[in-house]
Amino acid sequence: MRTILTEGRAAALARLVLGHVEREYPNKLDHAMDGPADVAGPSALHPVFFGSFDWHSCVHGYWTLARLLRRFPVAAAAGEIRALFDRRLTPGAVAGECAYLARPASRGFERPYGWAWLLKLAAELRGLDEGWSAALAPLADAVRDRFVGFLPGAAYPVRSGAHGNTAFALALARDYAVATADDELLGLLWEKAVDWYGRDRGCQAWEPAGDDFLSPALAEAECMRRLLPAGQWRPWFDAFLPELAEGRPATLFRPAAVSDRTDGKIAHLDGLNLSRAWCWRALASGLPAGDPRCAAMEGAAERHLDAALGEAVGDGVGHYMGEHWLASFALLALEA
Repeated sequence: MRTILTEGRAAALARLVLGHVEREYPNKLDHAMDGPADVAGPSALHPVFFGSFDWHSCVHGYWTLARLLRRFPVAAAAGEIRALFDRRLTPGAVAGECAYLARPASRGFERPYGWAWLLKLAAELRGLDEGWSAALAPLADAVRDRFVGFLPGAAYPVRSGAHGNTAFALALARDYAVATADDELLGLLWEKAVDWYGRDRGCQAWEPAGDDFLSPALAEAECMRRLLPAGQWRPWFDAFLPELAEGRPATLFRPAAVSDRTDGKIAHLDGLNLSRAWCWRALASGLPAGDPRCAAMEGAAERHLDAALGEAVGDGVGHYMGEHWLASFALLALEA
């Protein structure tokens, strides 16, 4: 049976995220300082996104709540989510985030992973007519402009399985470009996807690495699915992973083993299982009905979901090293 987003699962995810988006400590800052005046704590530096252990996790925690509010607007947690957004997504607080981003020392702050999630959040908020989208818009505009300034000069992709991965960033930023009808940004995303990945063939999938939470192979394939027309993507996909029907590369079909969920890096592997499930489902949706690869891809998605849901997300046996961020990846997979 296909694992889906039920109201019960949505409630558990919402409760998990509400428990950490305003939890300031422990905290891992990505903070370059120009002088003594820059010594400050998370909430002083980031009036909105100070919780969830780090800035990007807080951003995609807000995305998770926004998405769940759109899907289940009368759920038990809906009032708490609205109150949180009213409290935190204000013009004054967002101005503080913009000021931080405008610092010369912040040029590379959260590039590209945090940028991509901020745009994903901005796109989601556009579907909630509460004023929160307008409040966040100056920060979204600033991040959008950062992408437009960065991409033309970025000669090479980053193919890691962690925050630097450029394919994942392009895939999420595409959602914002579509939602806002931003043809300039969408064109740049397409151009870089083709430039960086268009000639890739016969992917060997040398993964997972010990701290991956993204599959470099599947994130690239999903990036291309989102940015290429179907008639161009399918031949590219056939050449990129030509042995999927035979279950190869085999590593992509096997969930990663997570030996220690109290270790923040090892706990990344729960995210790898969830993000692979997301990619497998999304990629299968891009193939014609009856394609023999689809059953194997859907089966792989279920195995990866089984390996992470329950063990790491929403049942009380996880650890904050995973719980501060994994709900977002669970939601991506469940909705794919």
